[in-house]
Amino acid sequence: MSLQDKDRIFTNLHGFQPWNLKAAQKRGDWDKTANLLKIGQDEIIERIKASGLRGRGGAGVPTGMKWSFMPKNPTPERPNFLVINADESEPGSCKDREIIRHDPHKLIEGALVAGFAMRARAAYIYIRGEFIYEARVLEAAVAEAYAAGLIGKNACKSGYDFDVFVHRGAGAYICGEETAMIESLEGKKGQPRLKPPFPAGAGLYGCPTTVNNVESISVTPTILRRGAEWFASFGNPNNAGTKLFQISGHVNTPCVVEEAMSIPFRELIEKHAGGIRGGWDNLLAVIPGGSSVPCVPAKDMMDVPMDFDGLKGVGSGLGTAAVIVMDKSTDIVRAIARLSYFYKHESCGQCTPCREGTGWMWRVMERLREGNADISEIDTLFQVTKQVEGHTICALGDAAAWPIQGLIKHFRPELERRIAEHGGMLEAAE
Repeated sequence: MSLQDKDRIFTNLHGFQPWNLKAAQKRGDWDKTANLLKIGQDEIIERIKASGLRGRGGAGVPTGMKWSFMPKNPTPERPNFLVINADESEPGSCKDREIIRHDPHKLIEGALVAGFAMRARAAYIYIRGEFIYEARVLEAAVAEAYAAGLIGKNACKSGYDFDVFVHRGAGAYICGEETAMIESLEGKKGQPRLKPPFPAGAGLYGCPTTVNNVESISVTPTILRRGAEWFASFGNPNNAGTKLFQISGHVNTPCVVEEAMSIPFRELIEKHAGGIRGGWDNLLAVIPGGSSVPCVPAKDMMDVPMDFDGLKGVGSGLGTAAVIVMDKSTDIVRAIARLSYFYKHESCGQCTPCREGTGWMWRVMERLREGNADISEIDTLFQVTKQVEGHTICALGDAAAWPIQGLIKHFRPELERRIAEHGGMLEAAE
């Protein structure tokens, strides 16, 4: 079942109306927000749990459960903090910037409600350095909210004090990882921390912290206004709600669109992206959740429900729902080799398997792209991806390994063909 207009949360996603406070209030933001806070801190968390909302940043951790880990009795010396991940550096992902550009008050109101539920003293919104215009809009929207008394001292006349700070990053992909983001916020080099301790125990400035994605926080007020049952009515079990899908690549109308979770892939593309360029027979493969998930060949992708479990069933993942469509004009080996270069470049260098492995995998991928390799190196490469995957402090090692694993699993004949062709060319040259 696809989403009806009346059920959309992000009603200004495409920027047809102004982003400012006055326009946002006309769209229903900041409507009796103090009444939402009167629901009570623990009850808000319970309702978010009941809604089935799972993190929209890629991992899909149940949001209400994550919030419940925060201490119930913070002290003035160790206050609770909310950190909002607006770094969005995953290749293919471009949804959070649309929220911030066109609907920033949804995020700020969500920060207040979520922060209140977790007894947080303040929210830090960590925004990607390249988002120049979006950062200006967000800073202006925060200033508007302060001026209207919606945040700050006695936020929304609720008796609760809550500050919102905007922090601009410097363009490092690794800072999208929650503990690296915390390190960067503290003014240090953005490198992931060993866990435990987890951020809910010792996060920003050593205080209890929860890190959430922009989309996860932005939907919170609407869930509370319309009810957990309403949100849970969309999508398959354990995959509830609406979701922003970012469709790019070889479709006729690339777009960012809000849809119901679990919509079949074919319906999503036909309804919103104008179909595949050159028709469905021209589809080669899809990367369904941003660059860090394995690609899925066309034959397996057609009727897959676009949710966490559906994509897991075809050996991939929903990730951020950044759907990268590739038709038969794509050099799939070159595409994955380019992603390998990205992960090599963005590795922070802290873990040996990632620091050494990402460079090694990229160099082998480049030789496979040219065909300048031995057949046995395909299996060696796969074994190395397995040695990197799961053996690093953060998930960047997994993110570097999975695209290559997907390529070898589904497109091995193409790799072998290149090697054979290159060998034939060498023989002819001799």
